[in-house]
Amino acid sequence: MHSIESFGTHDGPGIRMVVFLQGCKLKCLYCHNPDTIDTHGGKEYHVEELVQMAIKKKPYFGKKGGVTVSGGEPLLQSKELIPFFKRLKEEGIHTNIDTNGRLLNHFTEELLDEYADLVMLDIKHMTEEGYKYITGKKNKETTFTFAKHREASGKKMWLRYVLIPGITNKPELLHEMGAYFKDYKTIEKIEIQPYHKLGIHKWESLGWEYQLKDARENTKEEIDAAVAILQNYFKEVKVN
Repeated sequence: MHSIESFGTHDGPGIRMVVFLQGCKLKCLYCHNPDTIDTHGGKEYHVEELVQMAIKKKPYFGKKGGVTVSGGEPLLQSKELIPFFKRLKEEGIHTNIDTNGRLLNHFTEELLDEYADLVMLDIKHMTEEGYKYITGKKNKETTFTFAKHREASGKKMWLRYVLIPGITNKPELLHEMGAYFKDYKTIEKIEIQPYHKLGIHKWESLGWEYQLKDARENTKEEIDAAVAILQNYFKEVKVN
């Protein structure tokens, strides 16, 4: 594990305990937690220790809140998350996974189908070229295979999309994404994440070059235009 946020308000419904796991196979250009990428870092916790933390916070969760596991990429530890989420469900605590959707094996499927009340799926880009540019990896289709599996399960899903001027905020890409997902029944909303540079100092402290330092932040007009396009396809469009 990398860290824990006690009262997260941007990582799923309600107030949440957010567990950030260590390790990710992608190296997204805009990553604001690059210190979670290394798979060899972090601190080990026993499942029951985390469950007891969540139980103590249960009065603050209310009807909507719960536990979100993020990262890094949490599904790299799907096998270990199964007993964790199983215990949370036994305690009546809502469970959520924030993922890039690159991993789908029998452990992941059990976790998703049996114990994850919600999945927040990060859509990096709609083209193979754009996906590779942003993540450093090929095969964007893994994300869409993951989305199809979640849709088939009939369980709730949110989409997330980072809006980067000149890279992901192009109208044709937004329309393509909307058209692809418009018939999905499980998608409750899409969250737009306006591009920011808050993680640059972390890249520098790791001795890595931040390649998007010349990219600018979105204007209000650009964000409004993106929302207007996506509202044609999704029930709810939220700007984080």
